[in-house]
Amino acid sequence: MNSKVTTLLVGSLILVLLIWGQMTPLAQEDQNEFTSVFPIQDCVFVTQGTNDFFNISPGRQMQYNNRECFQAGECDVLREVTITMLDETRNINFLTDDQPVTVDTRVVLKQVTLNGRLVESARSFLAECQDTQDVYQFGKTVQILTDDGRVTTEGSWLAGVDEALPGLIFPGGAFLLGSRYFQELAPEVALNRAEHVALGLDVEVPAGTFEGCVEVRETTGLDTMQVSTKTYCPGTGLVIDDDVDLIEATGGSVVDDEIETIF
Repeated sequence: MNSKVTTLLVGSLILVLLIWGQMTPLAQEDQNEFTSVFPIQDCVFVTQGTNDFFNISPGRQMQYNNRECFQAGECDVLREVTITMLDETRNINFLTDDQPVTVDTRVVLKQVTLNGRLVESARSFLAECQDTQDVYQFGKTVQILTDDGRVTTEGSWLAGVDEALPGLIFPGGAFLLGSRYFQELAPEVALNRAEHVALGLDVEVPAGTFEGCVEVRETTGLDTMQVSTKTYCPGTGLVIDDDVDLIEATGGSVVDDEIETIF
């Protein structure tokens, strides 16, 4: 092989590597850089929340929308999100360190509408470690209405089924910049991850002005192009979720009969 051909091949290889690196930066992240092993066996789990940034106590309801963005013509659709801590629990059974574990979890309902039409309804199963105030997720059932009118359950998982394990939704104690951990650990189904990227933020949304807030970047090991940014504030919880802002936070009792379904 002559020197010109060798030079051409080497140059082409370098170009391909450079392009690949620019197009898929997240694909090069080592999954092991995100904490995936948690001290589940050391926890006494409760369904009443004390985490200042992620309170799972029943009766709390948070309403969000992107109305300001929509009315300004900067968003194509009106997106509304409601998150409700239901007065409902569910037992989740799984193995940790080869020992059977049963955790009683709080059922948290998230519903999403686009232009007034309900398109997503998801129930997450959460519990708080009493000593550390870490909030874990033990599964999720999802219903999504597709554009052609079908309902899919893609993204649903339960700890203990098909090798799925609990993930950490939000830590208790100090918010440490750079912390990275898996929020979901369901192979080939749900591998959401979180990274702490900012703290000490002051934010203003329709629900009010909040201080001492923190920002979390979420990605997934299943799709390197998906990135979501969430802002949490002490005493309130989730205040900004990508393009939707907190409109109102209320308490009180919410029962299943009052929940709209997509069927």
